[in-house]
Amino acid sequence: MNPVDRRGMWVAVGAYVLWGVMPLYWHLLKVVPSLQIVLHRIAWSTLFVGAYLLWRDGRGWLRRTLAGPRLGWMLALSGVLIAFNWGLYIWAVNAGHVVETALGYFINPLLNVLIGVLFLRERLRPLQWLSVAVAATGVLWLAVRYGQVPWIALALAASFGLYGVVRKLAHVDAVAGLGVESAYLFLPAIALLAWTEAHGGGGFGAGYGAAASALLVLGGIVTALPLVGFAYAVRRIPLATVGLLQYIAPTLQFLIGVLVFREPFDRERLVGFACIWLALAIFAADGLLRARRGRLAPA
Repeated sequence: MNPVDRRGMWVAVGAYVLWGVMPLYWHLLKVVPSLQIVLHRIAWSTLFVGAYLLWRDGRGWLRRTLAGPRLGWMLALSGVLIAFNWGLYIWAVNAGHVVETALGYFINPLLNVLIGVLFLRERLRPLQWLSVAVAATGVLWLAVRYGQVPWIALALAASFGLYGVVRKLAHVDAVAGLGVESAYLFLPAIALLAWTEAHGGGGFGAGYGAAASALLVLGGIVTALPLVGFAYAVRRIPLATVGLLQYIAPTLQFLIGVLVFREPFDRERLVGFACIWLALAIFAADGLLRARRGRLAPA
């Protein structure tokens, strides 16, 4: 692996580790209502990402990003989807559902396959169908044994999967796309923050304390930094490698939920998670075999 590839690999690992330990960060803000955290996350990440794009691409970055056909409404839609995903995730973390959020991001790659079939008319290979069936068995097991569908996990996976479809169809740089999404959400977020502050529902500054207020501001950097790193790395390492590294984040989230926050994880949950992990193993093995055949084909 050349130095650029090695650097890209470590940057990608760093991005996924940051995403994986994010529950610890949001848990520090447990005193702040989840909606307030999301609004601050939108506001401050808009400022930080906008400043980065201004430094990287100059003053015309927004006009150039929106120059493509249909990009305006597509990035508005993806902005709504990612805002919903952020909001549900932060609420779930601070409500004691970190393990279920991890399940959602374990399910996400498999749900992406089904979304590709439904929206992009892609065809599944036999092993991909098997992995989806095994994962569905795990979700069904959890639903039957606990009397309810793991809706947090499914909603997180579905919203992020649909977000991925929109961003796949919108041919735009990852960070510039985030900048436009954030710009769409910025004014509504600022308006809601101002309204809650005026009506006594806020507390930024003295209300939450200096430490919580500083964490809210830094939440913008925490949001933007791993995505910038991911955008850097994905151009320098193979997508098959990216596909394997993506499991770092939900694995860390799962370990934090069980070992740090002491969320319940009994045998019944273990069976359901084991089905998901087996499905992911089948899915990853199929991808690796296909990539290996592709490398051997010219020979």
